Amino acid sequence: MKKGEFPDGAKTLRAKIDMASPNINLRDPVMYRIVHEPHHRQGDAWCIYPTYDWAHGLEDSAEGITHSICTLEFENHRPLYDWYLESLGVHHPRQIEFARLNLSYTILSKRKFIPLVRDHIVSGWDDPRMPTIAGYRRRGYTPEAIRTFCEKIGVSKKDSIIDVALLEWSIREDLNRNAQRAMAVLRPLKVVITNYPGDAEEELPAMNNPENASAGTRMVPFSREIYIEQDDFREVPPPKYHRLSPGREVRLRAGYIIRCEKAVKDSDGNIVEVHCTYDPDTKSGGPAANRKVKVTVHWVSARHAVDAEVRLYDRLFVKEDPNQVEESGDFLANLNPDSLQVLKGCKVEQMLGIAPPGARFQFERVGYFCVDLKDSKPGAPVFNRTVTLRDTWAKIEQREAGV
Repeated sequence: MKKGEFPDGAKTLRAKIDMASPNINLRDPVMYRIVHEPHHRQGDAWCIYPTYDWAHGLEDSAEGITHSICTLEFENHRPLYDWYLESLGVHHPRQIEFARLNLSYTILSKRKFIPLVRDHIVSGWDDPRMPTIAGYRRRGYTPEAIRTFCEKIGVSKKDSIIDVALLEWSIREDLNRNAQRAMAVLRPLKVVITNYPGDAEEELPAMNNPENASAGTRMVPFSREIYIEQDDFREVPPPKYHRLSPGREVRLRAGYIIRCEKAVKDSDGNIVEVHCTYDPDTKSGGPAANRKVKVTVHWVSARHAVDAEVRLYDRLFVKEDPNQVEESGDFLANLNPDSLQVLKGCKVEQMLGIAPPGARFQFERVGYFCVDLKDSKPGAPVFNRTVTLRDTWAKIEQREAGV
């Protein structure tokens, strides 16, 4: 067999145990079989390969494992695991079985990962939508958040589906305490502050993290032209809309109160910029800083903004259990068509333009983001959304259920 004298399947090497055993795994199980396929590391050096049951205990023993943690389907294999190690007389780890982790809206089968990568449904094994360590790292998940999640779900002997919202809660809690705040405008609308001097600019202090006073402050540049989110302006506001609209005031985060005077449109009737005036006495920290308005919006100085690409990642599947398939019989039918939106031309603070790969931020009023580990470059940053500020999926589900 080892010399390659036999074709695939012609011979096997089996352990002589007990063909009458009530445990089928002990009925002279196969240890080696012939496979004439090149190995990704050894090439054609070998044509016999061990079965999982034979390799499992031997590798655990060689690596000094004390407790081999397996999922419940290996419970019937434990007697064979023990038999091999006792027969060899080597270090004998203890095998313990528990229910496998199943996450809602998530596929965890490596076998099902393969078509996702092979068919370019995702960009690779480290795609931020993939539930792999490389994917979670690239998406901005922290080891602390994953440990918190594991501690909360505990260990069980009963199969169940854990709500992925608990994992998302864990990362929100961690980043809320530790991530630096920043301002980023994903869908920019220009605002011209008509009574602010055209050539003037100033720096305004902004808190880095209100949850952590020791994080200090940063200086944010301010000028006559700024960008705000398109959603923060309505020419004809709907009921209960308290953001910017003609005649209304909002406060700029760490800045002034501005009042909308008019909207400027192009020849097609599209709003291209908004003209406002500011109250110089309402500067944050100033004498009239406590004047009340209903809404505070984030912004970025147009003169100092850095262009960025922002990737809005969401759950890869729309069904709570993606393995439940209907007519097509294909789990890929449950893919979320909106699991990734790529926004270009976003406007971000200057300091975000040189943020190192992997750095994590809370974009105020938007969500938690990290600098992409592969595609981001100094001056041309790429940000991946780690998680939203709130569980928007809960609202979607309630709406669909008529709650």
